[in-house]
Amino acid sequence: MTRDALTRPHGGVLVNRVADVEGRRAGLEAAAKLPAIRLTPFQHSDVVCIATGVFTPLTGFVSRRDYESILDCMRLANGVVWSIPITLAITSEMAKSVGTKPVVALEDPSGRLVATMEIVDRFSYDKQREATAVYRTTDAAHPGVARLYDQADVLLAGAVTLFERPMDEPFAAFRRDPADTRLLFAERGWRRVVGFQTRNPVHRAHEYIQKAALEICDGLLLNPLVGETKSDDISAATRMESYQVLIDNYYPKDRVVLSVFPAAMRYAGPREAIFHAIARKNYGCSHFIVGRDHAGVGNYYGTYDAQKIFDQFAPGDLGITPLFFEHTFFCRSCGGMASTKTCPHDRSSRVTLSGTQVRDMLTKGQIPPPEFTRAEVAQVLIEGMRA
Repeated sequence: MTRDALTRPHGGVLVNRVADVEGRRAGLEAAAKLPAIRLTPFQHSDVVCIATGVFTPLTGFVSRRDYESILDCMRLANGVVWSIPITLAITSEMAKSVGTKPVVALEDPSGRLVATMEIVDRFSYDKQREATAVYRTTDAAHPGVARLYDQADVLLAGAVTLFERPMDEPFAAFRRDPADTRLLFAERGWRRVVGFQTRNPVHRAHEYIQKAALEICDGLLLNPLVGETKSDDISAATRMESYQVLIDNYYPKDRVVLSVFPAAMRYAGPREAIFHAIARKNYGCSHFIVGRDHAGVGNYYGTYDAQKIFDQFAPGDLGITPLFFEHTFFCRSCGGMASTKTCPHDRSSRVTLSGTQVRDMLTKGQIPPPEFTRAEVAQVLIEGMRA
């Protein structure tokens, strides 16, 4: 099967803004003479995602027209669905130093020159308006809103060209651009591929819905986010080890691909569910799992708001099929995994634990019940918390 048989990238053509060998050499030489903007880790991951096609059809940071359209109707100015504005915020002082230059250099957080940006627009913006539209709250206690409020006041727009990928990235064996996953899926003959987004370890409920999805798909892309997250989230290294242990012991290896998602976490709930679905479409997925409280944090979103938002779009608008799952659990009376859709028994039969309870058990070196998590996964998490 060819890559053309897979789901088309969002907007039709997969973006590639990574310079080839000759372009890299000439680009770096020219960029060294340009004014430079030092990127934050968050911005750096956005540049990489744009250049490698993860954020297709974006070729750079969005203009004012696209920004306004995204906030108002979750579409780019040309009508293509896009739910979260990808912006580059710089200080007023930096904007003055850039002046009217048509191109600027971009440095990674360590100061290494990594890319250039062709400036097409610069504009001020209302942070509270963006918070309300994207995060559905202006509360600075929300991690996404807090990051928004902390960023600078001028947005710079334009296409990026990447010359240098991040150095010494962890999980090198699991880093694949959308072009790479598409080739891999085609080589395996997969046409229907289901993507799964996670920033947490996979417990039995996740395993259950992934395997349920595999019943109707050819393969699973387990695509954990390894970009910037909250400080109290479990480390990416520990999570990656837990995924590998689970795949090695409980999954058909020829039907699962573990590959990292380099984007940062935004905690935008419903809008981020759309954003995550589009990104997985770009990786070659035809289906995307949306569970309860997808990309949520605290109590800012309703339990199934991230599923309901998909009703605002016609299937052709997104080009990827969402698979909705309700809260799943092990039911002692049923003797297996179930959900409120399939289990007739009351809560007393369900094995459920809160995140606080699980963290407390793991901190004490205690393995949660096997109905909640695999013992091998729990052991990895215990060791990770001790490190």
